[in-house]
Amino acid sequence: MSVIRLKHVDRFLDRHGRTRLYFRRGKGPRILLPGHAGSAEFMLAYQAALAGDEMCRPKGQRGKTGTFDRLVQEYYSSAAYLRMTASTRRNYQLVIDRLLRDEKIGHRLVAQMTRQHVQQIIGRRAETPGAGHDLLKKIRILLHFAIDNGWRKDDPAVRIKNFALGEFHTWTEEEIAQFEAHWAIGTRERTAFALLVFTGQRASDVKAMSWADQDGTAIRVVQGKTGAKLRIPMHPALGHVLAAWPKTNLVMLVTSFGKPFTSKGFSNFMADKISEAGLPDRCVTHGLRKAAARRLAEAGCSSKEIAAITGHTTLKEIERYTKAAEQTMLATAAIGRLEKQDANKKSQTSPKVWE
Repeated sequence: MSVIRLKHVDRFLDRHGRTRLYFRRGKGPRILLPGHAGSAEFMLAYQAALAGDEMCRPKGQRGKTGTFDRLVQEYYSSAAYLRMTASTRRNYQLVIDRLLRDEKIGHRLVAQMTRQHVQQIIGRRAETPGAGHDLLKKIRILLHFAIDNGWRKDDPAVRIKNFALGEFHTWTEEEIAQFEAHWAIGTRERTAFALLVFTGQRASDVKAMSWADQDGTAIRVVQGKTGAKLRIPMHPALGHVLAAWPKTNLVMLVTSFGKPFTSKGFSNFMADKISEAGLPDRCVTHGLRKAAARRLAEAGCSSKEIAAITGHTTLKEIERYTKAAEQTMLATAAIGRLEKQDANKKSQTSPKVWE
């Protein structure tokens, strides 16, 4: 049997007599590699370390056994975390590290966290419900990781209610028409807008679309957040807009300096152009994704058909996006039936004229 030796991997025996593997390049930091050598979890961590992914590098041994510091370090080395995209890992780490810092729980034992503790932590975010909602999700992820690895047997965050969040405004047809009237076809603004409206994708995926991703009949998308691979048929209106936009770069959308947009840069760009079109503050970029779903719902598309465009993994999310459109259609149908019934009643009670 041949043995494949991986570069920069060393082993040592811990105080319990177990073999541990770690990655170390030269005199750089030691990065603990989880799982057995050659396992999927091990290889994911090794490849991330080899690529120099700073978000995957534990900064030395962190905290005592059983503490939140140690739990977080092991979570950052887990396959579940390493499978995420770099941007998603960064967002997770910012929220989780802030939790340990702000609540000063790094040295606390995971097994001693109670339901009351979780309620107090989330309650302190009452004035920022969005942040509280996101933090509760991350706490649940950490607790489930702890349960899966035998750190505790129960989930103290179970059935703790999230804050009621306000929803992004879904652009109306009048608001869409106002933006289109202000920014003509052939402008960067109109091209970005058309890609958002007619593909139903997140801004982060739209700003990354390249000319190689489209063949005139469809646009291929690999969603950064979910990894979903989509092929979205080209709407004629989108094809008309793209035909008027020069193919001078690999990516479809670039800055005025000819460089690809960053995620923050594209968000700021769209916010400025929406404001310049005279639209109200409620009109934000993400609302165009909802508008795309609304249009599909109004056209009679099923939830599964809409998900095939937007890439949503749960129908619950689709229903949340399209409930206003569905309510309008159901209400219209209901009133139509009522009018028909009233007309039938009148015809039955009105005197008949004999010839």
